[in-house]
Amino acid sequence: MVSVIHQPLAGARDLLPLEVVQKAWINDRLQEVFARWGYQRLVTSTLERLETLQAGGAIDLDAVLQLQDRGEGCLGLRPELTASIARTAATRLDGGVQPQRLCYRANVFRQPAAGHHGGQVEFYQAGVELLCAGSVLADGEMLLLLGDCLTQLGLSQWQLILGEAGLTRSLIAGFPPEVRSPLRRCIAQLDRLGLEALPLSPQLQARALRLFDLRGEPSAVLAQLAEFELDTASQERVHRLKSLLALITDCSSVPLSPILDLSLLETFDYYTGILFQVVGRDRQWRVVGKGGRYDQLLGIYHPQGESAPGIGFSFYIDDLYSCLLAADRLPQTVPPLDWLVIPRSPDAAIAAFNYAKTLRGAQQLVRVEIELLGRSEAEIRDYARTCSIQRLAWIAADGSPTLEQVAPA
Repeated sequence: MVSVIHQPLAGARDLLPLEVVQKAWINDRLQEVFARWGYQRLVTSTLERLETLQAGGAIDLDAVLQLQDRGEGCLGLRPELTASIARTAATRLDGGVQPQRLCYRANVFRQPAAGHHGGQVEFYQAGVELLCAGSVLADGEMLLLLGDCLTQLGLSQWQLILGEAGLTRSLIAGFPPEVRSPLRRCIAQLDRLGLEALPLSPQLQARALRLFDLRGEPSAVLAQLAEFELDTASQERVHRLKSLLALITDCSSVPLSPILDLSLLETFDYYTGILFQVVGRDRQWRVVGKGGRYDQLLGIYHPQGESAPGIGFSFYIDDLYSCLLAADRLPQTVPPLDWLVIPRSPDAAIAAFNYAKTLRGAQQLVRVEIELLGRSEAEIRDYARTCSIQRLAWIAADGSPTLEQVAPA
C-alpha cells in the first residue's frame, strides 16, 4: 500500500510563505477599508450546529462538511459566514445599538459537488455585514464600499452584476407551482436548454425566456420589465432599484456601471432584496465576491423570533489573489530580514540572544534571526545574500558587536 501521510487531504491546500504574504496583503487592505467605513471585526466559531448552518432551510446541507459530536449531535464546518454572524448578532450583540457594522476574515468549507472528488474544500473570505438598516441608503453603502475596496486593491478589470431576489421570485410566482422549482434552477444555472424543455404552454415558455434574458444595461432591462404585469410590491421594488442606481451613480468615486441581471439567483436562498456579484479578470472572468440583502435571516436565530434587516457581501480571497497576481499588483517577495546575529563562539550564545532581543525591542518592526548552524563566515555571507538579509551582527563572548552591511550579490 502506498503511504499517503506525505500528501495533503484531497481538496485541501498548503500555503507557502510568499502566498501567505500576498494573501495577507489583500486581507490587510480590505480590513483597512472596512475600518474606514466604521466596520468592526467579529470572529465566529468555525464549527456550528447543523441547524444553525441551514439558516432556516436556505442552505443545502449537501454543501456542508458534516461532523459528529457525541455531546452536541450533528455539527458542521461553516460553508459561509452570514448565518453565523446572524446567530451571533441575534443572541449576543446589544440590540439597542443600531445599525451594527461588522466585518470578518475567515476560512469557510464547502463539500464538493457530486462527481468532483478532490475539488477544493477550504476557502478564504473577507466581508462585511450591515445589520438593522433596511433603507436604500444601506444598499447604496454596500455597493459603494464594494467599489472602494476594489479601488484600494488596484483591481482594474471588474464588473458589478446586480439583481433583485424578491422581484425575480415574484416573476417566477406567476408560473404553475409544479414548474417553479425547476424554472428557478434553470434560471440560476443559466440553463436555457433545460428551460426550453420544461412542460410549459407556448405563452408561458415565451414568458420564461423573456425572464431568462432580463439582463444588460439597467435602463434597457427596466424598459423590458415594464412589459411584465407587476403587482404593487414588485412595482415598489422597481422604484427602489431605480433609486439605488441613481444613488451609486451620483456618489461613487469610480464608475460602478452595473449590469442589471434579474435572472441572478444564488444557491444560498436567504436573500430577500438586492443581490450582487462582482467578477474580475485574470486570464478569464471569475467571481471574486458576492452579497445581498437578507431581511428575514436574523429572526431565525432570535430567541423571540424578532427579525431585523441585514445586508452584506464577501470577497473570495483566492479568486481576488488570482486576478491581482495576473495584474502584477501583489508583493513579489517575502519581507527581508533586517539582521542576522551570529555568535562568534559557543560561549557568545547568551550575548547573541540578548543582542537580538534588544534589536527586536525597537518601536518599529525589526526582523532578526540568529545563526544556529555554526557555519563559516563565507557560508554565512552567502546565506545572507540568498535571503536578502541586510545586516550582520557578529557578537563576541563579552557581548561586543561587530556590525556589517551585507554586500548585494
